[in-house]
Amino acid sequence: MASYSELMAQAQALMQQAEQARKDELSSAIADIKAKMKQYGITVADLGGASTGGAKKPAKSKSKAAAKYKGPNGELWAGGPGRKPEWVRAVLASGKSIEDYRI
Repeated sequence: MASYSELMAQAQALMQQAEQARKDELSSAIADIKAKMKQYGITVADLGGASTGGAKKPAKSKSKAAAKYKGPNGELWAGGPGRKPEWVRAVLASGKSIEDYRI
C-alpha cells in the first residue's frame, strides 16, 4: 500500500495533468467559438458582452420595490433586506426612529 506522501504526490501530479488538459481543451473551444463567430458574423456585443474588450463593471442593482422612506436630503429607500444606506444608519445612530421618515 502506498504511503500518504506518495498518494499526495500522485494526486498533485494528476491535478497538474488535469489543469493542462483543461487549458488544451479551452484553447480548442475558444478557437471553435471564434471560427463560428467569424462564419456567422457574430460580435461580442451580440453575445451580450462588452464590444470594446475591456473589463465591464457589474451593473448596480436597482430595487424594484417602491420607496417607503425618504431621507433628510431626499434620498429614497425601500427598506428591504441588505445593507442600510448611510443616511439610514446615521438616523438610527442619532437615536431617531426610521419611522419618522416613512413616506
